[in-house]
Amino acid sequence: MRNYWWLGVIRDVGRYVERCDLYQRIKNRPKEPVGKLKLNKVPEKLWIHLIVDFITKLPVVIGKDMILVIYDRLSKMTYFVATTEKTLVKGFMRLFRDNMWKLHRLQESIVSDRGP
Repeated sequence: MRNYWWLGVIRDVGRYVERCDLYQRIKNRPKEPVGKLKLNKVPEKLWIHLIVDFITKLPVVIGKDMILVIYDRLSKMTYFVATTEKTLVKGFMRLFRDNMWKLHRLQESIVSDRGP
C-alpha cells in the first residue's frame, strides 16, 4: 500500500490471497482438521434417550403460555406438556416426574439446549 493504492485495495488483495493455490497449500492452520463425522449411536430401548425443549411466547390459554416438549430419539414419539414461563427448575422437575418418570422410569440421557 506504500507504493500502490486504489479504492478497495485491501478487499482486492484479500480476495487474491484467498484464491491463491500456493497460499492455500502452505497456510498455517491453528486448528487441526475436524476429520470424519461420527454417527450417533442408535438407542436400543424406547424412552431411554430423550431430547427436551420448550416452545415459548405463546398466547395464554387456561393460564398456560409455554409447552415443554419431550422427544424420544428412537421412536420419534413426543409428549407435549403445557406450563407457564414462570415455572422454576423444581416445577419443571415435577412436570417431568409426573409426565415421564411415572410412565417410562429412569432415562439414560436427556439433552436440552437450555443450559444446566
